[in-house]
Amino acid sequence: MPAAALKQKPLPTQSTAKRSVQLDLPYAPTAKRPLPPGRPREWYITHNRRLKAMRLAIALLDSGVYVPNQARNEKIRSTAELIGIHPPSDTTCHMVRALIRYSR
Repeated sequence: MPAAALKQKPLPTQSTAKRSVQLDLPYAPTAKRPLPPGRPREWYITHNRRLKAMRLAIALLDSGVYVPNQARNEKIRSTAELIGIHPPSDTTCHMVRALIRYSR
């Protein structure tokens, strides 16, 4: 019997699934490291906003939202509630859509 016949078909991934795959719960954040000292306050605010936007963009992509038009503020905020982070501001929602747009 040829070796190719013994090879099993891989399980469908998010990109090949017919329907969107639900988020795996519970969401476990990575271990936090201290931020570098001595930066201006605005740097820390921007840095944390970017991290939150990245987490939300990844969660939305995992749940099947691939186009920024699908990621309305309500959807982003409900995803934030689902994964257990504080609701994002309008600015952070805008950053999430930008990350989804440029990930293509």
